[in-house]
Amino acid sequence: MANSTGNSRKRAPQTTIIKVGANEMGKLPPQAQELEDSVLGALMIEKDAYGTVADLLRPEVFYKDQNRMVYEAIRELASQDQPIDMLSVAEKMKSQGTLDKAGGAIYLAELTRRVASTAHLRYHAEIVAKKATARDVIALAAQIEEMGYDETQDVDELMQTAEAGIFEISQRSQKRDVTQIDPVIEEAFKRMEKAAKNTGSISGIPSGFTALDKITSGWQTPDLIIIAARPAMGKTAFVLSMAKNIAVDRNIPVAIFSLEMSNVQLVNRLIMNVCELEGDRIKTGKMSQEETRKLNTKINIMKGKPLYLDDTPSLSIFELRSKARKLVREHGVRMIIIDYLQLMNASGTSFGSREQEVSIISRGLKGLAKELDIPIIALSQLNRGVEARQGVEGKTPQLSDLRESGAIEQDADLVCFIHRPEYYHLYNDDKTGKDLRGLAQIIVAKHRNGATDSIWLRFRGKYAKFQNEDEAIDADELAPIPAASETVSIQSSMNSLGEDLSQFTL
Repeated sequence: MANSTGNSRKRAPQTTIIKVGANEMGKLPPQAQELEDSVLGALMIEKDAYGTVADLLRPEVFYKDQNRMVYEAIRELASQDQPIDMLSVAEKMKSQGTLDKAGGAIYLAELTRRVASTAHLRYHAEIVAKKATARDVIALAAQIEEMGYDETQDVDELMQTAEAGIFEISQRSQKRDVTQIDPVIEEAFKRMEKAAKNTGSISGIPSGFTALDKITSGWQTPDLIIIAARPAMGKTAFVLSMAKNIAVDRNIPVAIFSLEMSNVQLVNRLIMNVCELEGDRIKTGKMSQEETRKLNTKINIMKGKPLYLDDTPSLSIFELRSKARKLVREHGVRMIIIDYLQLMNASGTSFGSREQEVSIISRGLKGLAKELDIPIIALSQLNRGVEARQGVEGKTPQLSDLRESGAIEQDADLVCFIHRPEYYHLYNDDKTGKDLRGLAQIIVAKHRNGATDSIWLRFRGKYAKFQNEDEAIDADELAPIPAASETVSIQSSMNSLGEDLSQFTL
C-alpha cells in the first residue's frame, strides 16, 4: 500500500517563464505594440476605462518595457482609487523612478495621441493578452527543450516542469465573462424540468444508499464532495460500494482515480463486494465449490459496465483535468471519484507549505467540477486529533479535523465523515439501545445546498462492503459483545464528554 503521506514522490523545481526575444532564425516573438500603445493611451483618456480591462491585463503582458512601466503606474493609481490621466500617471512614474526610463512625459503624450477611438478597448486588450500567452508558451517550450538536452536532468522532473508550466499558463489565461441573468434562469428551469421527470425525490446521481440519498437528493452537479475519515474506517470500501451501486447496478458511467491502490487491487475489492467473498480467498485463489460457483456466477455482473479505473500514482491536478475531459467527452462519465486527495500534487510546482499545495488542489477540483458539470467525490484523510480527543463524543469527526488545509472545507459543497463506533470498542448506544456492531455512521457535516444530518449504514468488513442498514446479513458477521467485565460502559453518544477512554481496560 502506498505511503499515505505521499512524501516519497519527487518535487520538480518551480517553473520560471523566461522572456522571449528574437530567436536564431530571426523570428520576432508574438507582439502587438501598436495595440499596446493604443490601450495605454485609452486608459489615460477615458474615465473608468481601467475597470474594463483590469481582469485581462498584467504588467507582464506588455512586450515593450516602456509600456510595462506605464501600466504598473496606472494599476497603482487604480488600486489607490486615484484618477488616471496623463498628468497623474507621469507624477506616479516620477515617484516610482521610472518616468525617465520610459521616455518621460513626451512618451505619455505620444500614447494619448495614438488613440483613434476607445470603443474597442476590450477587444484590443484581449489581443495584447493573447500575444503574451503565446510568448509564455514559446518561452516554456525553449526552457523544456534546453532541459531535455541536459543528460543530467531527471526525466520525471522534466515532465513535471513542463506540466506545471502549461498548467500555470492555462490558469492565468482562463477568463469568464459576466452573464446577464436571463439565460441563467432558462438553464435553471431546464434543470428543474429534468429533475421533475425523475421518479421519486432523487434529482442527482443516486448513491444507492437510501437514507443518504434522502438528505442529498443524490450527488448534485457541479458539486465537490469530500468524504473524510481516519484510516481503517472504510473510505475506499465506501466509494467502491457506491461505484458498484451507480455503475454496475444502474449503468451510470463512473471513473475512479486511485492514487493508493493499483487497478488490480481495486478490482479485487470490487469482486469481494459483488461476490461476497473474503479477501484471503481471492488472494490465495483457494475456494470451496460454493465460493467458486458464487464467483463464476456474479463476476459476469461487472463485465461490460461503464466503470473506468486509473491508478496513476502521484496524479497532478493538471493530469486529472486532461484525463477527466477525455472521459467525459468519449465515455460520457457522469461522476469522478478520487482516492485520495492528499496523494495528489499541484503539477510539480513548488509551494511554501503542503497546506498551500492542498489548497491549490482542492480549488482545482472545484473548478473542474464546474467546468465538466459533474459531481467530483474526493476522499480525504483526517488528522490525528480524533484519536487524541477524550470522551465518547470526542471520537466523532469534526470539520476542523480535515487534514492539511482549511481550504478543503471552504471549497467543498458537501463534506461527509465516516465513523464506526465499533472500531473504538463502542458496541451499544445506551440512550437509544441501538446495537452498533457492524454499523457505520455517515455524518453530513457540511451541505451548502441542503440540511446536515447523519445516517447509519451496514458495514460488512470481511467483504469490504457498505449497504443499507435494513439489508439482511449473516448473524456470524457480527462481532461478539465482550463480557461485562471487559466492556466499556457507554451512557450515550451525546454525553460523557469528559470521559477518557484510555483509562478502561478493554
